[in-house]
Amino acid sequence: MAGPGAISEAEAVVMQVLWERHPLSAEEVFAALSARSGWAEPTVKTLLNRLLNKGAVSAQKQGRRYLYSPCVERTQWVAQQSEGLLDRLFGGRVAPLVAHFSERGKLSAQDIAELKRLVRELDDEG
Repeated sequence: MAGPGAISEAEAVVMQVLWERHPLSAEEVFAALSARSGWAEPTVKTLLNRLLNKGAVSAQKQGRRYLYSPCVERTQWVAQQSEGLLDRLFGGRVAPLVAHFSERGKLSAQDIAELKRLVRELDDEG
């Protein structure tokens, strides 16, 4: 999938803030992150600049500051992350992933019901 460069875990934290609300100034992103990340303001500004260079965010000048907005949709990023995880850990296959969680007791009755519903829908489409 063409588009921006890979987004690191730290950059993804910044993106989460911008996906929730945008446009935001660097100071507003820092304020939103300071409580949960403990990062210093220069760290947040560095991450914003990296995201800007990767084409993941855009910046629009407003007076003496820039306002940042995401260029990548959250759903697009989640899809890329999911595909990467499946490829790395399970050879691109979903069934071994589900089996992994099932064997460890990580699937609730609600999860199992949802999986059954999804399989029925796939059967109906096929």
